[in-house]
Amino acid sequence: MNFQFYMPTRVLSGADCIKNNSARLKELGTKAFIMSGKSSAANNGSLHDMCEALKAEGMEWCHYNEVKPNPSLEDVRSAAEQANKCEADFIVALGGGSAMDAAKAVAVLAAEPVSNEALLGQRTFNKVLPLAVVPTTSGTGSEVTPYSILTNNAMETKSFLNSEQVFPKLAFLDGRYTLELPRDITNATVIDALSHSAEAYLAVRATPPAQALALESLRLIGSVLPSLANPEPLSVEQRDTLLYASMLAGIVIAQSGTTAVHAMGYSLTYFKGLDHGVANGLLMTEYFRFIEKARPEEVGKIREALGFASLDDFGALVETLLGTFTLSKEEVTKFAGIAVKAGNILNTNPQPTEEDLYGMLSNCFLGE
Repeated sequence: MNFQFYMPTRVLSGADCIKNNSARLKELGTKAFIMSGKSSAANNGSLHDMCEALKAEGMEWCHYNEVKPNPSLEDVRSAAEQANKCEADFIVALGGGSAMDAAKAVAVLAAEPVSNEALLGQRTFNKVLPLAVVPTTSGTGSEVTPYSILTNNAMETKSFLNSEQVFPKLAFLDGRYTLELPRDITNATVIDALSHSAEAYLAVRATPPAQALALESLRLIGSVLPSLANPEPLSVEQRDTLLYASMLAGIVIAQSGTTAVHAMGYSLTYFKGLDHGVANGLLMTEYFRFIEKARPEEVGKIREALGFASLDDFGALVETLLGTFTLSKEEVTKFAGIAVKAGNILNTNPQPTEEDLYGMLSNCFLGE
């Protein structure tokens, strides 16, 4: 049995995990550059807890609260300039995928002013600042991956920073920071985590340990999915379950990568402004149908782990959670042409043609 498995992030989980493990922050440096969105970190308590932990250890920090959704290459360069002005020697990210993706890029750029081509093309750098992260959504799993997904305006798509050096050193998982998430954001991020585990389970680069973790992640997500369709708030136990499942999904894509769902979804986010998790979720059922033709047993294991009797049942719940969306025929043609060039396609088994991608996109989004 030949495979590799590498996950260097120290994960610290549970209520008050930042406070209870504040001494770990001293391993990273002396002055933090804290990155977050405009107000979410302040509202959910993660900013307060991180600042108190740094204060308790006698450490300094600067707070940068200008992280935008789907950060661009231009955005992270601007943030890196601020990190250098702050004279920070490590980075802290508080937030969802956007905050963590931006922080990973800043960890590189604040240490070494490389070109965009080098940032996206190199796997190793002369120096990268250490990184601690606090995920406040249950979706991307970026706290345990070597990836940073950035908007590339020059290419009109999303591009990858992929380097083992940007694996966070520390990840603090406290489900309480997700308690006040709006239901639409909760739904989108949970479905994003679902797509990570499902795609990685089916990927060309899938490995036995990653597949085992993927099925466990899907089982945990499936245990909470029906509750997402109800108006009652999720319990802290359910929030903890989703955060843990998302982390497992992150470990899985760090090993196996993503597939055609992400390749198709990037255009929906870039050109149409569709949330990444929503884009992935609306594509999932048709993707499963495509893969099922060649690999019915594997798709069946995913469906069973999620707790669905059929793909129709799965698709119906996803539509209830995420709604629907339409594209024109011209947009479907354009997006299929872009997706077929993405590296994720090579990680898809069976590998879809441009015609296959057009068919999946058409079935999902083509209006009458």
